[in-house]
Amino acid sequence: MDNDTATPDAAKKAVWKECNFDTGFTRGGEQITKIRLRKPKGGELRGLNLQDLMRADVNAIITVLPRISDPIMTVADAESLDADDIAEAGGVITGFFFNSAQRKMIAAMMSTS
Repeated sequence: MDNDTATPDAAKKAVWKECNFDTGFTRGGEQITKIRLRKPKGGELRGLNLQDLMRADVNAIITVLPRISDPIMTVADAESLDADDIAEAGGVITGFFFNSAQRKMIAAMMSTS
């Protein structure tokens, strides 16, 4: 979940993070348990409440997943995810909204545990 693929010129390049599902979703007979999520841009957040995304609201997660996933998920794919997989995706999405100080604090907490 922590695979940042940001480049030094991150303002011009997309930021992707891996999202690993326990169960995932089925596409064409194949079980997909690993996707990448891209940090959303303003247009991809249209119609959503940022507070809902920060609280990992299920409806907000299901709405934004098809907009930022690779491989592209459908709404039906997102709706079929198990609760723990929705939580995993929500954690990745929420992480996109942390500022640098919050990321440093989390990294420090993770290194001491």
